[in-house]
Amino acid sequence: MNLTLDDFDYELPPRLIAQAPLPERSASRLLVLDGPGLTDRRFAELPDLLVPGDLLVMNDTRVLHARLFGRKDSGGQVEVLVERPQENGEALAQVRASKPPRPGSRLLLEDALEVEVLGREGEFYRLRFPGDAAELVEAHGRLPLPPYIERAAAGTDEARYQTVFARAKGSVAAPTAGLHFDEALFARLAGRGIGTAHVTLHVGAGTFQPVRVHNLSEHRMHRERWELSQATVDAIAATRARGGRVVAVGTTTLRTLESAALAGELKAGGGDTDLFVTPGFRFRVVDLLVTNFHLPKSTLLMLVSAFGGMENLRAAYRHAVAAEYRFFSYGDAMLIHRNTDEV
Repeated sequence: MNLTLDDFDYELPPRLIAQAPLPERSASRLLVLDGPGLTDRRFAELPDLLVPGDLLVMNDTRVLHARLFGRKDSGGQVEVLVERPQENGEALAQVRASKPPRPGSRLLLEDALEVEVLGREGEFYRLRFPGDAAELVEAHGRLPLPPYIERAAAGTDEARYQTVFARAKGSVAAPTAGLHFDEALFARLAGRGIGTAHVTLHVGAGTFQPVRVHNLSEHRMHRERWELSQATVDAIAATRARGGRVVAVGTTTLRTLESAALAGELKAGGGDTDLFVTPGFRFRVVDLLVTNFHLPKSTLLMLVSAFGGMENLRAAYRHAVAAEYRFFSYGDAMLIHRNTDEV
């Protein structure tokens, strides 16, 4: 199948891009896609749409305060988005400046941190922090809201741009499908006999990078770190044994599970994944997907099109625009059943 960017384009009125969260997490709308069938629901109804014995799998990554502003030693302004803090005090980061910083130069970030530029590694710079990079970024950085949210992060974002189950620090963007869950909803899910398990995938800044090739066969994904525990593998095996379904909360969870099963059998482990899911991909683990609405021409839209079927997703997005669903990170959600027809 020769796919191009144009296959994943759609018209989105800017007013439908959610700029702030709703007062309550689970108050979002939920569009259910089952084959060609579409149903408008509320996210709070999710427990009624699953059955006892199903298993929700969630990404427990936590968003870092990864954005830092400052200036170069030459005086020019600079914006840094830390991608991967490392234990040796170094970090890989995206750096925006009028002129690229030179190796050996220094950046003064947030009037508090003097950081040395060690060199360039692909789209990233390697920086040396004056101490533990992760701790310093957390102490002095700012929450990195997505570029389509046209305001600075506010106090409410500190809580609302994290999932209630966030644990492992390491992302520059939230796994946004998980933002709809609150403790009351988890209690109802448990009361229905629906289990929960976790994976970790640290979302990288590449998630917001546009696809720059027309022919999708030429696109290369950014690499992201993932970890899958034996406890989650065992929970999925038990779900299968009792006839339950695996429900991935978010595209990051789906990519983690399917990356861990590429060889055919789901195995615990970890590493980096650059898995690029497009129509025609063979899903081995996930039966249903909870996800937000994604940007036109994005790899995430390609993934959900692979999962639910291209024509089904096109119809769903047309319906969502017409019904004025809220889009992207702080927007509404979908529950997608895996398409079993030929894509």
